[in-house]
Amino acid sequence: MPHYFDHENLDCYRLAVNTARWVCKTSWPKGMSELKSQAVRSSSSVCLNIAEGCARKGRAGVNHLRIADGSAAETTAAIDIAFGDLAAPQKEQMRRVSVMLSGLIKRLE
Repeated sequence: MPHYFDHENLDCYRLAVNTARWVCKTSWPKGMSELKSQAVRSSSSVCLNIAEGCARKGRAGVNHLRIADGSAAETTAAIDIAFGDLAAPQKEQMRRVSVMLSGLIKRLE
């Protein structure tokens, strides 16, 4: 029987992974390679901090979830700068991640 980590069962984690993959594989506008690089880091940070937050529990876990939420906002801002409304589905996914993280944080505090 396979072992699943707690974060693997969270919708916010799955949405964050989907958006991070989109950020990585999408061709960004010319002259925005540094912004794409930052978006790759911030979108990856969302996923990694959700995973670590779920593994750590307690105050340390909540702190990682807060960092994930901040990185979700940063990712959304980078996507907005580069694509505006052309990437509305990806921005909406990260907004949903943020809402779910806020609920999870409140529940754990």
